[in-house]
Amino acid sequence: MEVINAIGRRKAAVARVYLSEGTGKIVINKRELANYFPSTILQYVVNQPLNKLGVAEKYDIKINLNGGGYKGQAEAARLGIARALVKINADDKPALRAEGFMTRDPRVVERKKPGQPKARKKFQFSKR
Repeated sequence: MEVINAIGRRKAAVARVYLSEGTGKIVINKRELANYFPSTILQYVVNQPLNKLGVAEKYDIKINLNGGGYKGQAEAARLGIARALVKINADDKPALRAEGFMTRDPRVVERKKPGQPKARKKFQFSKR
């Protein structure tokens, strides 16, 4: 099996995922998963598509992550892994879609407008 690649995005985070046959090792930016994401919750988020299909020990995954915060990066990696798994076996798509792993979350930070301190907040109104 050749290397399958896919991309996942969330907020400002971009994950480039390279999936190949192996023993279930996940490397993010040349660091182990447990090293890169010390939080067990974020490790769980990254592993969700693999655990759903029961293929956690079947593939080696190399991920290049940049941009965003740790939560956005974990969810970007999850989307990238799900897309790569669907490239390998298209029959898995309905199961992953039912869990919401195939949907790109479109929510991003709203831009700051001129004449306002933040995106929606206005300066305090003074009558006199």
